[in-house]
Parts: sequence; C-alpha cells; structure tokens
Amino acid sequence: MKTFTRHLAAALAAAIACFAQPAAACCALSSARHHAVNADQSVIILWDEAQQRQHFIRKASFRSSDDDVGFLVPVPSMPELSESGDRAFDLLSTITAPPPPPAGFPLGCAAVASTSSYRAVGVRVLAQQKVAGFDASVLAADSGRDLSRWLNRHGFSLSPAVAAWADPYIQQNWRFVALKLAKPDSAKPKVDAASLRLSFQTERPLFPYREPESATAARALQASPRLLRIYFIASRAHHGSLGDGQPWSGRTVWSGDISRWRTDLLAMLKLPATTAPGTWWLTEFEDRWAYATAPGDLWFAPEKRNRTVRRPRIPTDIAITSALSLGGLCLLRRRFCNLHPSPSAQ
Repeated sequence: MKTFTRHLAAALAAAIACFAQPAAACCALSSARHHAVNADQSVIILWDEAQQRQHFIRKASFRSSDDDVGFLVPVPSMPELSESGDRAFDLLSTITAPPPPPAGFPLGCAAVASTSSYRAVGVRVLAQQKVAGFDASVLAADSGRDLSRWLNRHGFSLSPAVAAWADPYIQQNWRFVALKLAKPDSAKPKVDAASLRLSFQTERPLFPYREPESATAARALQASPRLLRIYFIASRAHHGSLGDGQPWSGRTVWSGDISRWRTDLLAMLKLPATTAPGTWWLTEFEDRWAYATAPGDLWFAPEKRNRTVRRPRIPTDIAITSALSLGGLCLLRRRFCNLHPSPSAQ
C-alpha cells in the first residue's frame, strides 16, 4: 500500500507539473566536441496586422555540455533588438491559468553569436550590440557554408546539417540574429537567458520552427521532452500551420480578449503605449515539440471568428480529490488493521 501511495503521489506531481511547464526554434550551437539543444521555451508574439510588424519576445532555456552557448535566430527582415521585461510572462501565465493557478514554469530561448570584427567571405555583419546579457550580431550570408565558416571562426562547430538548415533562409534573403551567452556555472548543463525582443517587418506572423537534426544531441544530454508555449497577441484569434498549410501538433489551450491588461503588458514589455493593435486578443498554444526535423516554419493566420477557450478545472480537481480520498482510505485501513489484527499477527 505504501508503494502504491508513493507511485500515486509521484504521478499526481507529474500531472500538476504538466499544467505548469512550457517549451523555440532557432539553431542551438556550441563549440567543437560539445552538444547544445533547445529546452523548454515560452514566447510572446505581438502582431500588428495593419503595419505588418511583429514583436517577438522570448526568454530561453537550453541545455549544453559546454561553457559557452550560442544560438542563431532567422528573421525575414532586418530586426531591431531590445531587452524586454520578464514580468509579462508571469502576468500572461496568471491570466490563462486554470483555478487553482499552476506553479510558475521555466521560460526560454536564444541564438548564436559573435562580437569579433572578423568578416568571412560571403558573410556581412550588419549590426552588433550588447543586449539582454548577449553579445548580438545581425548577419547576412551568401550560403550556409559561408555562414558555417564564419561561425566556426568564432569558436562554434557546425555540422553539414546546420549549413543545410540555413540555406533555405539565405535563399529568401533572411537575416540571422547571432547571440552568445557564457554559462555562469559550467557544472550546470541548463542555461537561462534574459528576455529579448526582436521587432521586424513580415507579411505573415511566424515562429522559426525549423531546426537542424537535434535528436543525437538531445540523447547525449539526456534532455527531457520539451513543451513550446506561444502567447500570440493580435486584434483577433489566430491558428498555426507548418510550411504551406501542413498540420501542426500545437493546440489552443486558451483564447480570449485581454485588452484590459494591454497597458500593463506594454509597460512590462518595454514597448510604447501607442503600440498597435488597440484591441488585444490572446491565443495561447502548447506544443509537445519533438527533437525531430520539422517540414517547415510555423506561420499564423486569423480565425474566421473569435472563439473563447479556457483551461478546464476538472483534471486538477479530480487529481487532488483522488489523492485526498486515497489518503483517507489509507488512514481508515491503518485504523482498521490496528483494531482487528490478522490471526497470524496474534
């Protein structure tokens, strides 16, 4: 009975943790002979449909066996980089939480990096700055091979798979935001980066979902399954699809009007109060993001109508009620056994 109780308690804790945890895509890089992968991540996307401008806020979590970790984030146009407040993630998580509120969860992402003035043939450094604890560079490249050479020159080891991953973006004249962060404690394989905002022009809102083959590195690092959480804010509800309309494994877990929190969230995100749109509709997505090659990036499109979605209360209540009931049965069983000992014990 004790063993069963322990197993149930562990299962209950895992079930509650499922409500609390999140998981982005970019290319995680490390130096030679080391592994690095994206871990759980949470992202805020603010979409201004009228101006075709996207604000992309992410705070990343990733795993590496190296002391220095980098990420490469592809964007369709020249981005503006700025530090963004972390508190917006906490507020959104509170707004969309089922009763009772789940515990806080880790948030995450990042990109590759360099602060050197070295310019490899076929790679142009368009901008450099220090932001949100990163040394950031915005790069344009002529080919994945050129990009790979530039990054190798700066201490990162890239496989042919990474160069192949970059080529489709290069063919579309995308830019790469390169970020580098030194781990504070090399004994800990998990690194949490500061929240960073990328603002850029795009015809359609997106999340760079594609990443190079990462299953091998994930196994080497014993990385646990990850969850990607996207808070998508626009004037109306949206849905996501991969590539040219292919189904995406993500699901809508919350959807509703959050205009009453607009002023507070803009202040937390360090954006001007005039930032469009004027009415905010939040669609929250959760995706059990596998360490596997995706068929394309994640693109968002508006729903035909706004549909309110809320997290159910029932699963949490049932789990807690079951645990309390089992605890009561255990106490009754002990009391009964003490009052009526078995013949063999007499």
